[in-house]
Amino acid sequence: MRVAIIAPPWLALPVKGYGGIELVLEGLINELTTMGIDVEVFSNSKHLMDGVITHALYDEEQFTNIAKPMFDVLPILAAHMQYSLDKIKNDGGFDVIHDHNGFLGPELLAWATSDPTLPPVVHTLHGPPFSDESRLSQGLPDNRPFWNQLANHMGRMYIVGISDTLMKPASDKLREHILPTVYNAIRLENFPFVQEKKDHFITLSRFTPDKGQHIAAKICSKRGLELRMAGMISGIGSNNQLLSELANPNSPFLATDGFRYYKDKVLPYTIQSEKITYVGDISGPDKMKFLSEPKALLFSIDWDEPFGMVVIEALACGTPVIAMNKGAMPEIIEHGVNGFLANNEEEFEQYIDRIDEIDPNACRKSVQDKFSAKIMAASYIDRYQQAIKLNGKNVE
Repeated sequence: MRVAIIAPPWLALPVKGYGGIELVLEGLINELTTMGIDVEVFSNSKHLMDGVITHALYDEEQFTNIAKPMFDVLPILAAHMQYSLDKIKNDGGFDVIHDHNGFLGPELLAWATSDPTLPPVVHTLHGPPFSDESRLSQGLPDNRPFWNQLANHMGRMYIVGISDTLMKPASDKLREHILPTVYNAIRLENFPFVQEKKDHFITLSRFTPDKGQHIAAKICSKRGLELRMAGMISGIGSNNQLLSELANPNSPFLATDGFRYYKDKVLPYTIQSEKITYVGDISGPDKMKFLSEPKALLFSIDWDEPFGMVVIEALACGTPVIAMNKGAMPEIIEHGVNGFLANNEEEFEQYIDRIDEIDPNACRKSVQDKFSAKIMAASYIDRYQQAIKLNGKNVE
């Protein structure tokens, strides 16, 4: 089987620092090749994966452009997608396309599959969630018209979600083109297991109201607990830069939601307690140490998280997770086994007192059993075969 994987153009493979979708893809591609699947990647060529052919329109990562206005960003993604489709069509030998580019990817590929010379498509929906009243009440645009229109022209494109929770609100029109969920996963061997934990807690996410770090900070400040918080704040990745921008009344970051969220909702707790600290954005060995040492990861989200990579990364290190009972968390966290699910802030605080009930070995095993890259790759091979069979062919 030959598979064309169209990665986003923003970050390179293999991942050198931060990576969300890209980290998932790195594990998937490595496992697929180990299983004998012929994979070629369409990405940028800043880095190259060993033993995998990479096709790239862009020599550099495009991540610095991702938050720019749509009319500046859209041409980058459109060019990347068109380049990939041209290469795949001219090659003529791929059995399936596996796409990971939100909205524009499925839009182009749904129409492209009307061309019989192109193979069928599996598009992984990483998010954002389908619009609902809760998201609309926050002033977010309604994405349901997009999906309803796309459902009329799906062609030979099929959608795989990263959680059942993400796909549950999908319209009936879309469902005949939805294949069973495949969970995101990691290569377990890349994450160090630590049995004995230190006496502090962590958060690790970009700072936005959805991620709810202020809840974790408020509880830890109230209880006198040590909390170390990591992640990007509107592009700020170091404590020194953060302090400089906070002291600047004319900082351009005041125009960004993430910076204002940190300043208004999180900063007061870091001032109130010296045990509440921001440690910057972390990656590589620093990230692994950060994830493997604490008593627990506090995942105090305030939205329906479609998955949550940091949750399985922490669990792989033997670190329990206390999370709000939202989104896909019940699909990842087995209450009382590898962590706790809280329905409100009061419960969240109570579960901090019970964190020693969780066995780090059970945390690690939960990832091994359900969220390993080997399981993910085997599941995607099955989805590829489903798409190919629906196209009237059989490929091993």
